[in-house]
Amino acid sequence: MSDKIYFNTSRGLHLRRRMINWTTRLHHTLAPAHARKTARKLLLTPARMTGKNALPQRLIKSQVDSSEGKLTTYRLGQGPVWILTHGWSGSSSQFFPLMEHIAAQGFTALAYDHPAHGESEGMFGHIPAFVRGLESILDSEDNVAGLIGHSMGNVTALECRHAKLAQCPLLLIAPVLDYLDNLFGTVARSGYSMRLFEEVVNQVQDEYHYPIHSIQPLEKLRQRQGMTIIVHDENDKFARYAESEKAAREIEHVMLITTQNQGHGRIMKGNEVLNAFDNIVKFID
Repeated sequence: MSDKIYFNTSRGLHLRRRMINWTTRLHHTLAPAHARKTARKLLLTPARMTGKNALPQRLIKSQVDSSEGKLTTYRLGQGPVWILTHGWSGSSSQFFPLMEHIAAQGFTALAYDHPAHGESEGMFGHIPAFVRGLESILDSEDNVAGLIGHSMGNVTALECRHAKLAQCPLLLIAPVLDYLDNLFGTVARSGYSMRLFEEVVNQVQDEYHYPIHSIQPLEKLRQRQGMTIIVHDENDKFARYAESEKAAREIEHVMLITTQNQGHGRIMKGNEVLNAFDNIVKFID
């Protein structure tokens, strides 16, 4: 159900928003422990996306153990490995067309479902769990060439401090570089009790020893040395294009490719993403 909160672009102060605010605040006042439990389930449970694209031929499906449970992986091709990490309420199936292109260029495309997403185990999803999951995927691979992310998967990649990513090139599709502003702003616009939301956030950061205000994707991107290409639609409703534009303008090793009328999801199948991959491979060569 959380996708109805995080992917709601309505900004109007309408009756539904007011009702959500009133009922969640009342719940929190009358039964705070139950309200926190309900909020954790509502806010941290992503929608389980069904397959968006047909399975590529010769796709190998497997699992990797992690502290968040077994993560389902999808491997295609041979050669150095490109890791693909999807966004909130997404799944690896969104990458299947791109994976076929990567495999055709002589690489291995390795996508995986985040905890609580797709066919992976886990009940709750959030950045600390996603980072642990990505670390487990990287631990399982010996020849990592680079990483491709979409949306919140890019936040995960930029937050990850695994040695195998330190100098790797990144291809970021529709990144959420203003993650905290985006997250808190979206929940506030939904009408949900911000006090209750912040208590859920505090529970997660205490459990994982991961302060939420340390999640600063744009600053982490500034600290990287490897080449980064961003592909972003200028009319993206869920991830601010202006932040990607700012990154490309201010950071020497970041290049921006702008698309039109592809939105936040369709962009993953656009020719610009395929061309961006070809360009970043040429840069490595």
